[in-house]
Amino acid sequence: MLRVLIVDDSALMRRQLRKLLEAEDDIEVVQARSGVEALEQLARHAPQVVTLDVNMPDMDGLACLERIMREAPRPVVMVSSATAAGSDATVRALALGAVDVVLKPGSAGVPSGIERLQAELLAKVRAAAAARPRRMRGLRENLRAERALGERRRAELRDQSRQSLGLTLIGVSTGGPRVLEEVLPALPPDYPQAIVIAQHMPRAFTASLAQRLNGLCALPVAEVGQPTPLRAGHIYIARGEADIVLEMRLGRLIARSVAADGSPWHPSVSRMVSSALAVVPAASMIGVQLTGMGDDGAQEMALLHQRGGRTIAEAEESAVVFGMPGELVRRGGATAILPCDRIATQLRQWTGTERRSWPC
Repeated sequence: MLRVLIVDDSALMRRQLRKLLEAEDDIEVVQARSGVEALEQLARHAPQVVTLDVNMPDMDGLACLERIMREAPRPVVMVSSATAAGSDATVRALALGAVDVVLKPGSAGVPSGIERLQAELLAKVRAAAAARPRRMRGLRENLRAERALGERRRAELRDQSRQSLGLTLIGVSTGGPRVLEEVLPALPPDYPQAIVIAQHMPRAFTASLAQRLNGLCALPVAEVGQPTPLRAGHIYIARGEADIVLEMRLGRLIARSVAADGSPWHPSVSRMVSSALAVVPAASMIGVQLTGMGDDGAQEMALLHQRGGRTIAEAEESAVVFGMPGELVRRGGATAILPCDRIATQLRQWTGTERRSWPC
């Protein structure tokens, strides 16, 4: 029996979520009206998964999540509205260790059908039950925030006369924002490739994710909306609920956001990598397959490896969900299999930017 704790200050939302979950014979539901009550219910009932509202009185969802991840780590699925404030808070929650997010019914731009909500909620709760959250490490977020650099200082540190553009392609899904916050801030401001990221995430949150990472990284980070020429030493986040493709226009490599195709995951890692392989030599690329369920991008990353590119699969010991990196390993497509805290070091070695001090 899968026990799920629903935490929401709205009686209507608790009732709606409970009804959707209890339609399954193997799910048992416990409820809490506040963050304080949630911590009490955790100790009393030991649920395997928690669904957590962002905005609650007394102790909000972020404060509650931080306590959960520090004291009794377990998979948490955030239930959020698609407002600007809700999006920013949800991205912070994912960085703190929440494994996924479900948009509340009635959020702007979100289909309201009960079948859609039930299918999404059940899929993400069941995936979360198989995830392996990690205990919070104190002060990490504050230490990373101290590394944020102004755009002027970044520009002064980067060498604008770099050689031909190379690409680092990153595919990531469940548990991704937290891993991205471990890898990307550890890359130096003179990183010589453009970094393109396909993170499975609703459109309401990718701009907030890009903004948050931009404040933590030595490299500038932006969401790709319109066709964007790629530059070395920049990080590009695919817009949610669309796909990102790479094309050559007038001799310049660009990233473009396009309508999602029929594949089950978006932004699609497979489509990103296959489009890159069509226009960039594999030897100029590095593929990184991080935590996530399913096999999105595994076949294309393996092909990149076969053609002479280098690839990294996140190791099972650090992956929240080993599905995507595990599929790359199973297909023999991983040049290296590394825990997340060693991935940036490998990227620096491969690109000749061994870690050296830079202003924090």
